Amino acid sequence: MGKRHSDLQPDQIAFIGEQHLFFVATAAPGARVNLSPKGMDCLRILSPDRILWLNLTGSGNETAAHLTPDPRITLMWCSFGTRPLILRAYGTARAVHHSDADWSDLKTRLPDQPGARQIVDVAINLVQSSCGFAVPFMDFREDRPVLKDWATGKGPEGLRDYWDTRNRETIDGLPTGIEANL
Repeated sequence: MGKRHSDLQPDQIAFIGEQHLFFVATAAPGARVNLSPKGMDCLRILSPDRILWLNLTGSGNETAAHLTPDPRITLMWCSFGTRPLILRAYGTARAVHHSDADWSDLKTRLPDQPGARQIVDVAINLVQSSCGFAVPFMDFREDRPVLKDWATGKGPEGLRDYWDTRNRETIDGLPTGIEANL
């Protein structure tokens, strides 16, 4: 049932492009494992072994903090449509902050989304597919506008204030590096 590849295959790249949702998992030593759903237009495949995605402002900032001490990351997509498939991309990643030298270049490769907090740059070293036979059928209606509206309403200064007061530490007290954006 399952297959393994060292990088993304053309049919897998096409599959990812059709999905409206993906999941991100990270774990820092001694910290809780974090698993986050990601939606909206925030991901780009640069090559079969490299993915970028915008880490948009939210209530937590676990991914950025976890990648500093342990850069391991897993991205997962699953089909809710007719083709049953679960696809995982394993690798290492780094959080790129606004003040990092390559922020401007990487940002041009991604859609313009309000509240972009970091860019996560993923180097893939294993891709695994599995059947997805137990994943239910569900229909996509539309992206929720709430996060985009909230970030737009905050504006740049309001977002920096939010990052300063709400995104400096993880739930386990690890630093997120967000001060680089302040």
